[in-house]
Amino acid sequence: MARNSVVRDPLVVEFLLHLEKERDQSPHTLKAYQRDLDTFAAFCTGYYGSWSWQAVDRLGLRGFLGDFERRGLSRRSAARALSAVRSFYRYLKIHHGVTVNLVRAARMPKLEKRLPTHFRREETDALFEQAEALAATDDFVALRDLAILELFYSSGIRLSELRGLNLRELDLLSDQAKVRGKGRKERIVPVGSRAVQALRRYLAAREAVVRLPGAEREAVFLNHRGRRLGPVTIQRRMHRLFDRIGENTQRVHSLRHTFATHLMDAGADLRAVQELLGHASLSTTQIYTHTSVERLKQVYKQAHPRA
Repeated sequence: MARNSVVRDPLVVEFLLHLEKERDQSPHTLKAYQRDLDTFAAFCTGYYGSWSWQAVDRLGLRGFLGDFERRGLSRRSAARALSAVRSFYRYLKIHHGVTVNLVRAARMPKLEKRLPTHFRREETDALFEQAEALAATDDFVALRDLAILELFYSSGIRLSELRGLNLRELDLLSDQAKVRGKGRKERIVPVGSRAVQALRRYLAAREAVVRLPGAEREAVFLNHRGRRLGPVTIQRRMHRLFDRIGENTQRVHSLRHTFATHLMDAGADLRAVQELLGHASLSTTQIYTHTSVERLKQVYKQAHPRA
């Protein structure tokens, strides 16, 4: 689809502005909505020729979803796009009286169940052992990487939340941090004693960096030049640690999954884990119960004589 050739409709621009100003959606979410609505508009142009938002019918919407399958795209991509289209049409109905009801015109694609990948206990221990050995040299980067690793595992925060963390939001006396998650929602997360210790060591080494001209003093995690670390740099640094224990297939988000899985394995309350992760829906958190059950099944098969 020639998505880049689409001239964005004023109503789409208005909707995105509404999401940004009224709903306080994150830039990442706005880009996803924009991309999906541009794709939908491009499809409608090819499908109908001359068309309007009011004229889109069920066959057109189903054809749009079928196009994802023909192009070999995942069901998750199709489901995300359908969700964006539904949200847009709800907005049109409320603010512009567009009465076409496409909210239920097509079923949400059935998603394949994927259990979140996480580190096993022995892998987690090996990961921290490697990071601590590197930090023992008091090298600035190694101290920073250990602090990042500890904070990820200690609090279960997202990459975007860690990257955006500022000093005023980090309270090492109360062992907690305030982070801004999806939808710009703020929540308080705990910071474990090991993470506090690693952060104190890093912040002491950070003092030399914040004296550099143009240093971003408010940001917690900085590079050698005093600039806030970008997400790609954080991913690359964590992947280097993963490689040291032979886990080069894991992603940074696996640390968040590991945090939740280990809590559930230890008997943590599901709703408490939901609040810690900042999930809007309990059903999102429930996937970690499946992870725990799968682990128990493996233990059972290995240990029970008649399994």
